[in-house]
Amino acid sequence: MNRMRFSIILTPTSNNEVIPINYQYPLSAAIYKVLAEADAEYATFLHEEGHKVDNGLKNFKLFTFSDLRARFKLTGDRMKLSSPAKVSVSFHLPETAQNFVKGLFKERQITLADKKSKATFLVEQITSLPSFNLPERLISTVCFGLSSMLICGKKNTKGNYEFLSPEHRDWDALMLHNWKEKCKAAKLQQTQIEQDSMCITPIFKIEKPKSRLIVVKANTKAQTRIKGYYGFEVVATGSKMALQLLQNAGCGVHNSLGCGFLEAVEIEKSTEYKTDAF
Repeated sequence: MNRMRFSIILTPTSNNEVIPINYQYPLSAAIYKVLAEADAEYATFLHEEGHKVDNGLKNFKLFTFSDLRARFKLTGDRMKLSSPAKVSVSFHLPETAQNFVKGLFKERQITLADKKSKATFLVEQITSLPSFNLPERLISTVCFGLSSMLICGKKNTKGNYEFLSPEHRDWDALMLHNWKEKCKAAKLQQTQIEQDSMCITPIFKIEKPKSRLIVVKANTKAQTRIKGYYGFEVVATGSKMALQLLQNAGCGVHNSLGCGFLEAVEIEKSTEYKTDAF
């Protein structure tokens, strides 16, 4: 797997650039636009279809990005920037798409806009981020930190979507199911031993996890709210391929809106397994 994780520095084109506090959807749209300019067919595939599980209705975009990091002044629902902005982006791409990704963003203009404001940035720098190096044929356990909020959810008895705290008793099972579905969508060739080894759990070190609410498609008829949690770590066990997918594509749901961006903190242990497949 090539390194498909990048750190991007965005420099405002003026001193008065303002972005919405709910910048996740505009930033996601900007990433789609960059992809479309280089490979319209692939961008359309991501936007309209995504990677499906067994040709079903469920699909995954298999990319995500971190929170924006910049100095700013908050005014209502706007952020007035006083420094360049930094964001990390990661993709889990097919081989045919891997070679062009880094070049897509070089010296590009990125526009973040909604109904109230529009800000333009120049991609000043793009740097490949290091990826953890796990041996093949090992079941490894990796501790991840969060660089954006993580969303876990399920439908309740009334059919409404319920966002769950990592302290909820169903969190582990739902996260594991989501991860395994991503593996199917990405068509990872895993043995039964590798699939059975997979597990994921939250770790709380100091304080309780904190919640965050963001608005998607703000100030439009399609406006909706999603709720995630941060302030905790995630420990995941699995094969090298599965762990790389989890880091590249994001953990939980709404990854293409910048949720569930993981940073490896520590590789805790690795255990060799044997199978007739080798």
